[in-house]
Amino acid sequence: MLKEENELLCRVGPGTPMGTFMRQFWVPVMPAAGLAAGGDPERVRILGENFVVFRAHDGRVGFFDEGCPHRGVSLVLAHNADCALTCIFHGWKIDVSGKVVDVPAEPPERREAFASRVKVAHYPTKEVAGILWVWLGKGEPAPFPKYNWTELPQSHIRFGLGKINSNWLNGLEGQLDSAHVGILHQDWATKDPKEFGKSNIDNATLDLAPRFEFEEQPYGFREAAVRNMPDGQHYVRVREFVLPWYSYIPQGGGREGMQLLTISVPVDDENSIQWDVRYNLVRPLTDSNWPNQTRITDMTALLGGAEKRYGQDREMVQGGRWSGFKVLRHEDYAVAVAQGAIADRSKEFLASSDIPIVRARRALMIAAKKSVAGEKGPEFNAAIEWGAVRAFAETIAADADWKQLPRG
Repeated sequence: MLKEENELLCRVGPGTPMGTFMRQFWVPVMPAAGLAAGGDPERVRILGENFVVFRAHDGRVGFFDEGCPHRGVSLVLAHNADCALTCIFHGWKIDVSGKVVDVPAEPPERREAFASRVKVAHYPTKEVAGILWVWLGKGEPAPFPKYNWTELPQSHIRFGLGKINSNWLNGLEGQLDSAHVGILHQDWATKDPKEFGKSNIDNATLDLAPRFEFEEQPYGFREAAVRNMPDGQHYVRVREFVLPWYSYIPQGGGREGMQLLTISVPVDDENSIQWDVRYNLVRPLTDSNWPNQTRITDMTALLGGAEKRYGQDREMVQGGRWSGFKVLRHEDYAVAVAQGAIADRSKEFLASSDIPIVRARRALMIAAKKSVAGEKGPEFNAAIEWGAVRAFAETIAADADWKQLPRG
């Protein structure tokens, strides 16, 4: 990969090709439950820009540029009252819709006229599936895609969120990489032969060199990692990659039950939020092993950086564990951060195991360039059946075609 290609993929600020493309999508901000009515305004950094978000006492959400339009003081300091934010510097009051309704430091006879001329950068939001989403693009927002999980009761969905000191692409590529599952995550495979197969890691350890097959989609692609099993059958992990940041992770145990979606959202060029959305299409989630986060965890503060080996426990390694991490997801965080905040992909020596990564990079570069040229993103495509997007893992006959398996 050329350095300029890597720059195109990694830089997400205003005016960049990838940033322009990403602003063609609804962006997940935070779990909606973490924003209390009448509570403190929250600072949000997304795609290299700073914003403030608050929930008014009547439940409505306001999402503005962070700086007060007067002289740029952060509205994180503002009072949240009367369905508005009031800046503590000169008392400028901005209601939840983004309208300036009071400027008390102006003469009474001209306040209303003056306030009406002030423009506040505010952004449309939606609350869907327990997540607060924002539209940062220009013009009319895209219709919100109706995924199968966004239509579920809230009891069927749980979130995990970690902020890492890593470019968004590092995080995404780790979640598009089926070849690492049986190696990096091997400590989580079932050790008891009688129980083997219950973990979605198990079969991946039986063939460490899967071959990859693809089916192009208008939103990205479907990818099957096909592994040879000892009995002559094939174990296929069918992933869905949805531009720009979604990876639907195949789970074991057939097409029913648990599902997992990961989302790699850029904070800026060197940091990202890694979302884990666990959901069940048929029943509520009750397992205490899957906590439901309402706040984002700073994983750098929790695990440390290079000076602390990204949280690795060397005593665990010396004791026979492969990765040296106590939590599976921390393995993914560590390898993403350990590539550098922005990985230098011009130095890579890619292999056949990286075919899905190369394909995703190509799709992202093409989409970003088309976006700059004025083409709208996939969420504007009314023909896409978003509810059919779904990953699964199956063991099938060697001569069977995974593309013929039912998606729903």
